[in-house]
Amino acid sequence: MELIQIMKSRSGIRKYTSDKILAMKKPEMIIFDYGHTLLYEPNHNTSNGNRAIYDYISKNPHDISFEEFDKTVTEIFGKIKKARGDALEIHEHAFLKLAYEYMDIELSVTLDEAEKIIWNGISKGAIMPYADKMLNYLDSVGIRTGVISNLCFSGNALKERLDRLLSDNKFQFVLASSDYVFKKPDSTMFEIALQREGLTADKVWYCGDSIEADVYGAHGVGIFPVFYEGKINDEINPFAKWNEGLEIDFDYLHIHDWRELIAILENIK
Repeated sequence: MELIQIMKSRSGIRKYTSDKILAMKKPEMIIFDYGHTLLYEPNHNTSNGNRAIYDYISKNPHDISFEEFDKTVTEIFGKIKKARGDALEIHEHAFLKLAYEYMDIELSVTLDEAEKIIWNGISKGAIMPYADKMLNYLDSVGIRTGVISNLCFSGNALKERLDRLLSDNKFQFVLASSDYVFKKPDSTMFEIALQREGLTADKVWYCGDSIEADVYGAHGVGIFPVFYEGKINDEINPFAKWNEGLEIDFDYLHIHDWRELIAILENIK
């Protein structure tokens, strides 16, 4: 695979030859975003998630129909989303507790179980092309891996999903902003990850599909950013619009296929 035109800056494409790549230092760890980076969510539908959990209602004294249930949950989430802004995360358990107590509804399952039922109802998830092959390669060459995601679902629910779909993964940790309040690009989760692994930022790369959250966030703590713009067939990344108009004035790696990352690392000693 061609090993040029892989690094960019505001001034344009900076063509790094194979010699330049060989001079780069191989990371000891690569951390990944979740959504549209390792996995994606085909046929994403929040009403289907509400439908899935509606069957587990054990107390419904006001005889709330599914249509009313779905509408109320959606409205409450919209209100929370508007209030939380771009910096802070709401935990799914807190949201579910608020919504269901507001409707005087009780479930026959725990909130841990409920969020997984809902998420699988929304979408069971699927693997981004070659993500599994790429992770297997990293494990084979001794590069540690982890996950940091902006997500309202809990880290436990995210780990279960990653383990189900990427069953051979060797992630050292899975961090979700729901468990840590602050969302990327805030430095909190990046710094926690470095501390957990006993690594300095210069020994770590971070891969994700968001310029603001992932590229800016990683660079802000000294981690080398990898901007990943993968596609599923001809599907347009639904999150790509958030990258429009954002500039990057520092070095970063820009790839469109996980096999590119393998090829690049193969040329770094």
